[in-house]
Amino acid sequence: MDSDQKVDACGLTCPLPLLKAKQTLNKMDSGLVLEVICTDPGSVRDFQVFAKQSGNELLRQEEESGQYTHWLRKA
Repeated sequence: MDSDQKVDACGLTCPLPLLKAKQTLNKMDSGLVLEVICTDPGSVRDFQVFAKQSGNELLRQEEESGQYTHWLRKA
């Protein structure tokens, strides 16, 4: 999936992957897509809850070999 910005939060644990994503989203224009890569399994639920609360759209989530990737479209 294409993205306009990418955040590598591998090795960071909750809440840091989400915090880095929020900081990056704040600098992005509406409609752009952010890709976040991390290794925290708790990030799956964190990003689902964040999307519902923030109004940003969670486009997709993938897990491969312990690496979690999330794509968000900024509201």
